[in-house]
Formats: sequence, C-alpha cells, structure tokens
Amino acid sequence: MINTVRGEVPAKDLGVTLMHEHVLVDFIGADQIRRDRYNVDEVIRVVLPRLHRIHKLGCRTLVECTPAYLGRDPLLLRQLSEASGMHLITNTGYYGAGAGKYVPRQAREESAEKIAERWISEFRNGIEHTGIKPGFIKIGVNNGPLNPIDAKLVRAAALTHRATGMTIACHTGDAAAAIEETKILRQEGVAPSALIWVHAQNGDVETLQRLARAGVWIELDGVNEKTMTLRVEQIKTIRNSGRVLTSLDAGWYHVGEPGGGDFLNYDYFFTTFLPALRKAGLAEDEIRIMTVEGPALALQPSPKT
Repeated sequence: MINTVRGEVPAKDLGVTLMHEHVLVDFIGADQIRRDRYNVDEVIRVVLPRLHRIHKLGCRTLVECTPAYLGRDPLLLRQLSEASGMHLITNTGYYGAGAGKYVPRQAREESAEKIAERWISEFRNGIEHTGIKPGFIKIGVNNGPLNPIDAKLVRAAALTHRATGMTIACHTGDAAAAIEETKILRQEGVAPSALIWVHAQNGDVETLQRLARAGVWIELDGVNEKTMTLRVEQIKTIRNSGRVLTSLDAGWYHVGEPGGGDFLNYDYFFTTFLPALRKAGLAEDEIRIMTVEGPALALQPSPKT
C-alpha cells in the first residue's frame, strides 16, 4: 500500500505514473514562506486543466516532489486529486540544494535523529494536522563532496526509511554526490535500492550503470524540447538495467509571478516523449516497466537493509 493524498492505494493500482513533477513551488526561502502568498482557487484554476489533460492521455498517478518549505501543500493536492480523479502523492523531507535556503532554521542545528523524528511523525500521524500522509521522502543535495547539512539530510532520510520503509528520492547535484549518498545509506544499514537518484542525467554513464547494478533507481528527468534527444539516448544506454525511471520535472504554479508564471505542461510526456522513445526502438514492455511497474515497485514502502 502506498500513501496518496486521499489515503492508501495498492501499488498495483497506481497505473501510468509520472515520477517527478510539481504543482506549486515558492522559492522565497524557508524563513519567509507562508501559504497566504498564493490563492488556492487561482492555483486550482491553473493546474486542474493540466491534470485533466494527462488523465485523458492515460496518466493515473502524479508524484508531487515539492518538499516542505518550498511550497508543499497537501490540502491543495487533495483538492486537485479529488477534482481530477488522479492519484497525487506528496512527501516528507527537506531540500538542501540551493545553499540551504530552503532548509528551516531549526533543522540547520538539529541532529539527523531529531529531523528524522519529525519526518517519521508525518508518516505515522499525517502532515500538519491534515491527516494526509507522505508516500515517499524527498530531499535535495548539491554536488559532492556533500556539505554538512546535505550529509545530515541524507542520514536523516536513511533513519526515516528504516522506520517507515518509504523510498528516498534525492535531488542530486552530480555523480560524486550520488556515490556519497549510497555510502551514507550503507553506514546507516540501508541498501542502495531504497534510493531514487533524481536528476541522474547529470551523471556519467559508468556511474549510472554501476549504481543501477547496486540497486539504485536511476531517474532521468528534466525532459523538454531541448533535452529530449539526449534523454532518449541516455535511456537507451542503460535501459537493460531495469532500474530506470523517467519524468519531465514539469509544472508548476510559480508563487510570486503573475498567474503563476509559465507552466510547463505535463502532457508533453505523452504527446511527444513517449512517441520518441518508441521511434528510438523501445518496446512497449520496456516503456511499461519505466512508467507503470518500476514506479509501483520503487514507491512501495518496505525497509531495505
């Protein structure tokens, strides 16, 4: 069973899944962020038609990767899920990438154990008295070698995984950071298979293949008109690993910009990217592994030691 914003859903029922997208993001910083900076009804007006479109194209689940203090709003996501008929999955965790701008002040001084307690509580009791529980852990780190805050967030994620079984999706600056993440996980008794290397397209092929063999989920995202050809080639290179996930990293309503700014539509994945993968020779069963079976397996909570 996997936590969505409307409750638990069997992993087998997730269907076609976009593994890394955003609904709303606010880059004001952890010390200034607050929900009254945007109008929920306006956000729904902008986002809901986009969800309706991908639902018609066959998408059934969207993994919303905006963490706390960067615009996470589980109640907004539940409204959108109810109105669209789609499964939306939110997260627990903090985003260390960005020079610590999005890490709350108390977490900069707290131990990894204390941070993990808070994330575990969200899994067990719900987020901010909403009753909505996270379906995965989302953290972000810069390039390796990891700075102390980033390393602490990885360690806190490992502790949270051990207690909850939730998968760790880590925005990762480069291959050196990804390698260091797996070392920290092992130090805490967590297997590499608990990790989704987000933005793995920034790594070299050798490291991608090596970490995939170790069990890490390799997420090749950031797909758009400029990157699509390269992304297709990267997927072809490591598709036989069976550990490849892919998504757009699109959206989002940008708080602070008129009307939410320029919204990158999710339907590009279905109208352009999947046809490009088929044209490049990927079989339907390979595409199904990346969009249905892989996401269900990657998100299914179970402690991996």
